[in-house]
Amino acid sequence: MTTQIKHYIDGEFTTGSGDRLITVTNPANNLPIAEIKCATDEEVLGAIASAKSAFQTWKETPVSERARVMLRYQHLLKEHHDELATILAKETGKTFEDAKGDVWRGIEVAEHACSIASLLMGETVENVARKIDTYSYTQPLGVCAGITPFNFPAMIPLWMFPLAIACGNTFVLKPSEQDPMTPLRLAELFEQAGAAKGVLQLVHGDKSAVDILLTHEDIKAISFVGSVGVGQYVYKTGTDHLKRVQAFAGAKNHSVIMPDANKEQVLNNLVGASVGAAGQRCMAISVAVFVGEAKEWIPELKERLAKVRPGLWDDAEAGYGPLISPQAKERVLSLIAKGKEEGAECLLDGSEFTLEGYESGNWVGPTMFTKVTPEMTIYKEEIFGPVLCCVESDSLEDAIELVNASPYGNGTSIFTASGAAARKYQHEIEVGQVGINVPIPVPLPFFSFTGWKGSFYGDQHAYGKQAVRFFTETKTITARWFEDDIPSGPNMTIALK
Repeated sequence: MTTQIKHYIDGEFTTGSGDRLITVTNPANNLPIAEIKCATDEEVLGAIASAKSAFQTWKETPVSERARVMLRYQHLLKEHHDELATILAKETGKTFEDAKGDVWRGIEVAEHACSIASLLMGETVENVARKIDTYSYTQPLGVCAGITPFNFPAMIPLWMFPLAIACGNTFVLKPSEQDPMTPLRLAELFEQAGAAKGVLQLVHGDKSAVDILLTHEDIKAISFVGSVGVGQYVYKTGTDHLKRVQAFAGAKNHSVIMPDANKEQVLNNLVGASVGAAGQRCMAISVAVFVGEAKEWIPELKERLAKVRPGLWDDAEAGYGPLISPQAKERVLSLIAKGKEEGAECLLDGSEFTLEGYESGNWVGPTMFTKVTPEMTIYKEEIFGPVLCCVESDSLEDAIELVNASPYGNGTSIFTASGAAARKYQHEIEVGQVGINVPIPVPLPFFSFTGWKGSFYGDQHAYGKQAVRFFTETKTITARWFEDDIPSGPNMTIALK
């Protein structure tokens, strides 16, 4: 029997009353596994109204109590870690190990939210003038919203609502309709953690739900992760309606390979970073830039990629699973065909790959191109599939120029044994997240996720200190007290009164 996906509105889990239906399918065979009744406009508006009402009391909840909710929540997430990973793997097609990583990276942000008291500390200066002190507080905005993609249905929602709520806001989450079961379980566990009614709302739906969130006057901030075109739309629409927006969009991540690098480490890391999760990561390495003699490693890289076998989520030998949808597969196949048409050499072609017994699934095998130039479509566009483009460069300077010419700036890496080369690269590269002998440099949550250029629209980034600033306002107070107001008499207790 097909699972009915529930919304979480005003403290109640409900299948909703909408008549627009979305079928959730298993990417391995495209058979139905769940059904969503899209939230009606009235249900989305009801979620916002409930969140607004809850904010009036939640903002007054002491920060230590909010932190205790997060402590209980991160404990529940760890307790249900493998259960969450199983749900996630079944609906996304990710391998179980990859799904566990998705869940764990989200748990790390929930852990970080437990430190919210320290993160919310303001500043103070005594005697800015005679007997006048100035100090600042950080206070919550109100109702915030998050719009999340299919590729990380645990991690990215957990980037957003734990920190926003710990800061004293309430939150409306609109996850991807392609894999809604993981976010639903996150909401169920959040309720078990003792969150106050209305603090978190979960609505499932399509563009109409998104547009309400982007334009409603009671939504103060929007956090979005997704594709370039939608990211631009979210940023423009949200800011046109005077909201704070952080919109994480497309990427085209390069890894620069110097000839002095550790070859074994390079090849192993390139395989995992390029085709892991079927390439459906915004931080995937999709372009390998081989400098000088490092190009001689390309044939061996092809051999290692050819050994990667896609498979089912519970197949311990599978390197990765299917793409999320037939549409995603069709897009990847069309870009592979375009690469061949435009003159790139396809050393390894996964276009015809199928898995026995699951031929109707969204499978694409590892694919590798050489002789790729910046004018080619496969170089310019984010493929979001298990496809690696190899480029050759004469020098580190040329490689830096190539990477900096990209309109995206999400992540990059360099593999080298030279501290001087690494220092030059990290200083000159125009990309927000840089790995040195690290293929996918996603920072831990006490830092922030800092994409640049066309990979991000907004001012403050996700998680870390920047997210706390994004979800709060700063209030600055200048105070003077007169000495004749000093009271007399002792307080004989240790309690704060």
